[in-house]
Parts: sequence; C-alpha cells; structure tokens
Amino acid sequence: MSRLKKLYNWFEMRLQLEEPVKDAILHPVPRSTASWWYVFGSAAMTLLMLQIVTGILLALIYVPSASEAWKTLDQLNHQIYLGWFLRAMHGWGSNFMVAVVLIHMAQVFIFGAYKFPRELTWILGVFLLLMTLGMAFTGQVLRFDQDAYWGLGIGASIASRVPLIGGPLVHLMLGGPIIGGATLSRFFALHVFVIPGSMLLFVALHVWMVLKLGINDWPMPGRIVRRSTYMQEYHELAHKDGVPFVPDAFWKDLFFSGAILAAVAVCAFVFGPYGPGGQPDPTIIQTAPKPDFFFLWIYAVLSYLPPSLETPFVLIVPIIGICLLLALPLVAGEGEKSWHRRPVAVLVLVMVAVSWAVFTHLATFTPWSPVMDAWSGYPLPTKLVHSATPLERQGAVVFQAKQCRNCHSIGGTGGQRGPALDTVATRLTEDQLIRQVIQGGGNMPAYGKNLSPPEVTALVRFLETLKPAGQPAATDASRRQQAQEVAPQP
Repeated sequence: MSRLKKLYNWFEMRLQLEEPVKDAILHPVPRSTASWWYVFGSAAMTLLMLQIVTGILLALIYVPSASEAWKTLDQLNHQIYLGWFLRAMHGWGSNFMVAVVLIHMAQVFIFGAYKFPRELTWILGVFLLLMTLGMAFTGQVLRFDQDAYWGLGIGASIASRVPLIGGPLVHLMLGGPIIGGATLSRFFALHVFVIPGSMLLFVALHVWMVLKLGINDWPMPGRIVRRSTYMQEYHELAHKDGVPFVPDAFWKDLFFSGAILAAVAVCAFVFGPYGPGGQPDPTIIQTAPKPDFFFLWIYAVLSYLPPSLETPFVLIVPIIGICLLLALPLVAGEGEKSWHRRPVAVLVLVMVAVSWAVFTHLATFTPWSPVMDAWSGYPLPTKLVHSATPLERQGAVVFQAKQCRNCHSIGGTGGQRGPALDTVATRLTEDQLIRQVIQGGGNMPAYGKNLSPPEVTALVRFLETLKPAGQPAATDASRRQQAQEVAPQP
C-alpha cells in the first residue's frame, strides 16, 4: 500500500488532478435533480464510448476500398470469431445512441433546460445531435452494399440540387464524378476521425458547462428564470436542499447506462448485425434503397410530396428547423420552465413526435419517390429510329438492352430517377455524353466497365439524335471559337 501511495503521489504531484476530480464528483446538485429523468445525458456519453471502442476494433479489419469493403464486412460476419457480434454491437449501439440523444433533447426542451444560463449548452447539444445523425448516415454508407450504393446516389442527387454549389458539393462528397474508392475513403475519414473527434470535443465542453453551471433544477410552476437573479437562487437551492452528485445522483446514471448497454448486447445477440446486403452493382437498377430507421421519415415525406415541392423541402425545411433549434435559447432564455405552464412547448413536442412516428410507419411500405419502374419492356417510339442511320439504330438497341429507361424517360414514358432525355442533345455535347456514360456523375452510376467502346459510340450517336426538330445540338464554345480563329479571313 505504501508503494501504491508513493506511486499515486508521484503522478498527483505532476498532474494535479485530485482537486478537480473531487470538485466534479462531490459538487452539490439540487435534490430534485437526482431523478431518473436526468439519466439520458450520461447514457448518451456511455453509448458514444461504446461506439468508439467497437469502431476502433472494426477499423482494424475494415478496408475502405470499393473492391474490398463489402468483402471485409462479409468476412467479419462469417469468418472471424465473434466478428458478427462486434458488428452487431456497433450497429445497435448506433441506433440506441440516436434514440437516447433524441430523448435527451426532448427532455431538455420540455424541462426548459435551454434557458439562462444554459443557452450554449443547448446549442452544443444541437450540434451533437447533428453529429450523431451524421455518424449514423456515414456508417450506413460504409456498409457499401446495394442499398448503401444507391442510397448514397440519391443523397448525391439531393446535394446536386443546391443552387450554385451543387456540382462542386457532389464532387467533394464523392471524391470525384462517380461513387468509388475515393468516396469510401472520404466517408471512412468522416466516420472514424472527423465526426468522432468533433463529438469528443463538443462532449467535453458540454460536460464542462454542466459542471460549472450546474444541473438544471426541477421545473417547478411559478419558479421564473430571470437573468438578474437565477444564479443566486440556484446556488442557494443547491446548498440548502442539495446532495453530492456522487453517489446520490450518480448511481442512477450508472444503473441506467448499464441497462442500456445490456439492451444493446441483447439486441446484438438476438437480431445480429445490419447487412451487408447484396454487393453494390450499378447495373442492377431495380432497387428501392431505404435508409436506416431514424431517416425513414424523410423517405416517406419525399414519397408523398409532389415532385415540384421535393427540392424546396429538401433544401429549405432542414435549414429552417436547425436555425429554430439554435435560436430557441436566444429568444426564449427567460420565463417559466415548467411544462404545466408551457402548453405551446408541449403541443410542439407532441406534434413532432406523432409526425415522426406516422411518417416512419408509412415509410415501411411507401414506394420511393420519384417512382421508377422497369420501362425497358416497352419499345422505343418509332419516330426516334425511323430515319436513323444503322449506327444510331444500334445505339437505340444498346439503350433498350441496358435498361436505360428504368431511370430516364423518353416521350413521356420511362423512369423518373434521372432527367428526361428528349432534349439531351441540346444540353450535352458529344464529349460530355461520352464522359457521362463512362464515368457517371451525380446520382448516375458509371457504365464504363459494362459497355464496350463500340457500344458507347453507338449509344452516344443515338443520344445525339434526341432533340427537337430544327433545334441545333449542343456545341463546345471553346472549339467553335478556335475554328473561327483558324478559318481564313476574306
């Protein structure tokens, strides 16, 4: 014991941690806050630690490569001892973490814990919620199965709609014009380094402010928050009717966190890991990728919205929602905390919860919007090939055989995932058409490995015929200017 004491004293003299740790452990909190309603923050932090530990173990095996990602996950599921359980713990831990963070945010909102002096604590919590959702989305992409591939393509399509910066944003997200190895490398870096590192920093600031400002007191009716008097009233309450955080409040946090970890382990053991499903194949168009559980409501909303409102909703509504959350403590930082005297807050929370539940349920059987059917069984309109050259007709055969109309419509029939092609020759030059077919771009997969050079040539020749009668085809402005400069002057 004397040796351990000497070792402890050696470290303590250099680190000086004893006093800060004692202050954190024994700081007084109002007796009413030592409640089961205050355990969700600690549970969320516990789940974050679980995700970090399991994520590090998975990263030792996972290869963020377009050719190896699916294989490594399949290897974890079937060849490595308890690899399936490790993946399941990570996957179910992600679901539980999103749920606990959402419940924690709802509890903070309904308890008025965003009011003075905890405005910045709430703002950091909003960013932590967004990061948690970001972790869930990037984790789904790293599965890199058929659903993840096409789901990311749809996400890229949504990003491409952002005015002015849509194209560069898609290029930044995918690491190039197509979904490939660079895409996985970027999402791997986000999922393993960028987002977790940011979350740890924000969590440290969040906990620091909780320790310095105190745990929110129980929202009693009539106990008004005023900036001029609140801090004095809180400290008086904490000293007159307060208890040390450890053990009076901590044991509930410890018990609930342990129960959550046990629930994650049970779900992992019983239900197993998520995927991966079929290997990603850009030639298999007949797929309806659905996001993971907590993003299903967006899937349903987009399905029921008219196509004309889809883009405004995607680009405007989330930004408005985030701005409202961030502005809430700044415009409503004083006043009543008790939900008994805040009926509007209760109504808002109930409406959001019910709407989320309804749309999530609808998404379990709602088809993806825009609707995409296998239209390739229908023949191309005869007028498109009536006066075509043999090469152009061969391109029409390629267009039909490769099921391009599953995603693109011509003459009002065909899929709606991609743009209609009736006037594509007026929008894209020959070089641009070749590049789009071979390399893809946006939410279109690359077909360079699925088409031979003669098939590409024939297909592009056919696409160049798709323009209104009498309207010129698209031309390269730089080449036209060079031709004018080279042409002999009269």
